[in-house]
Amino acid sequence: MLTSEKKEEVIKKVKLHKEDTGSPEAQIALFSEKIQELTDHLKSHPKDNHSRRGLIKMVTKRKSLLNYLGKESEKRYASLVKKLGLRK
Repeated sequence: MLTSEKKEEVIKKVKLHKEDTGSPEAQIALFSEKIQELTDHLKSHPKDNHSRRGLIKMVTKRKSLLNYLGKESEKRYASLVKKLGLRK
């Protein structure tokens, strides 16, 4: 679970304008942070299948947002991937 301070910190790295919270970049950054937290949780609780299902849904949602952003703007996509370190 992300606190509001942590959400603000994550969004601050990728926001497009002052009041940005719903852009694809902001949503992808939040999903990435949640995915990282759930991955850490599942390392210590390997039988938590309900959380695993949520993790899979988040990864799928992030992937669809990344695909959308890639179609809309290659430049923004490349910049975001570099900032978040998603691709190698």
